[in-house]
Amino acid sequence: MNRIGIESLAKLSTRLALVACLAAVPTITYAGDPPAGLASDSEAIFVTLGTNGGPLAQADRSEPSNLLKAGSSYSLVDVGDGFTSRLAAVNVSLRDIDNVFISHLHFDHTGGLWAALGLRFQLNAGKPLQVYGPPGIEETVAGILKGMKPAMEAAYGVPGEESISTDELVQVHEIEDGDVVELDDFTLKVAKNTHYSFDDGSPEDRKYQSLSFRFETKDRVIVYTGDTGPSANVVKLANGADLLVTELIDLDEALGRLKKPGSAAAASRQEQIKEHFLAHHLTTSEIAKMAREANVKEVVTTHLVGGLTISGKNTEKWKEEISRGYDGQVFIAKDLDRF
Repeated sequence: MNRIGIESLAKLSTRLALVACLAAVPTITYAGDPPAGLASDSEAIFVTLGTNGGPLAQADRSEPSNLLKAGSSYSLVDVGDGFTSRLAAVNVSLRDIDNVFISHLHFDHTGGLWAALGLRFQLNAGKPLQVYGPPGIEETVAGILKGMKPAMEAAYGVPGEESISTDELVQVHEIEDGDVVELDDFTLKVAKNTHYSFDDGSPEDRKYQSLSFRFETKDRVIVYTGDTGPSANVVKLANGADLLVTELIDLDEALGRLKKPGSAAAASRQEQIKEHFLAHHLTTSEIAKMAREANVKEVVTTHLVGGLTISGKNTEKWKEEISRGYDGQVFIAKDLDRF
């Protein structure tokens, strides 16, 4: 065989290999018609990057994280473990992220903060990341930065290499119930929810808060409950929203898991966890009631807590149960769904 024939075979082999690789790439699903690339979207868009409620991991669902694209800005809404690969799947660089909004400080919502700050340092984004969160977020970020110090000082290990300061890397803003934050592309409104049940005004209530967010963009209003139980404050925050993004717990599944031998929870803690499930999370009927009272146009459920594996059978059941008490459109989100 001559040289040209060998080269042709090599090119054909390369093409076949490329086709095989492309065929192996998982399909990204959409809740409706897929919009154009995020960079060209004129309307605000909300992407559920991770939809699994922690702490138990699932192979096909990352921990809670979301992406809000509004105008020219990109914001992360909670940053659970695994968010970086999900962000890459929608072709958004961590360098492009402007803001991070943390609803509360449970680990399944903050586990990606170390990655967010460490990788931003390596990427040298050229602008500080703006991190907003409840009381305690300043201490949380300060602790991460302290842990990052040896790696930041060593950087790439090149003598004489210049580094950046922590102020150039991140700026932190503690926010609370009733706060309004005016940003270039949207207005953020904040409400305390019922994911904790400390007495109002108590030291614990002032120190530990779980927040829900209302994002008012030029064309849509999107409300994110974060983790919460039934809450009149959140209903008020969500009034008239185009999209309500809410958590969901399947109580029968979650409580049944607690009773199984070898449960992750020690017997002495099971009653406390049971109380937490009952009071601090939302069932399908409670979601329907909230959406109906707030008169929202559409509902998206995420932070799904149910069986060890969330199946189509689960999601169809949840959708049907919500629709019994709410007439709007209901979506049970998967990772990388866009709304």
